[in-house]
Amino acid sequence: MSVKPVGLTKDAGFQIGVRRTLPVTQEQAWSYLISPEGLKSWLGDLPRLDLAVKRSYQTADGSTGEIRAAKPLQQLRLTWQPKDWDKPSTVQIRLIPGKEGRTTVSFHQEHLDGPQTRAQMKIRWEEVLDKMTEHFQKTN
Repeated sequence: MSVKPVGLTKDAGFQIGVRRTLPVTQEQAWSYLISPEGLKSWLGDLPRLDLAVKRSYQTADGSTGEIRAAKPLQQLRLTWQPKDWDKPSTVQIRLIPGKEGRTTVSFHQEHLDGPQTRAQMKIRWEEVLDKMTEHFQKTN
């Protein structure tokens, strides 16, 4: 019997999920994520992201994708394909309300090509949450 690698799913390839609860409201978290500074931290250099479903985008570094779902203050789902990847992955960001003005920010990514990419994306999303935490520590 073989052991299934960590993060391998039956239908979505490898996946990774990273989340953190921050002392901010959903409105504050959402505003940051779609601001030029926030977009640069998680998606790439892009002056703005049109949140219309089926709207495509391209970052300054050549990453491309398409919006799949956008529910302001709650969820953003899109495809994301860095220029050196063979296939796109799917990234979902969820904002989960908590108590006393706290919000859990969740990044989930699927359709990754293997365990090495999964490990790289885990680091990336943790760094994004670190930057987001730092941003709010400076502004609060």
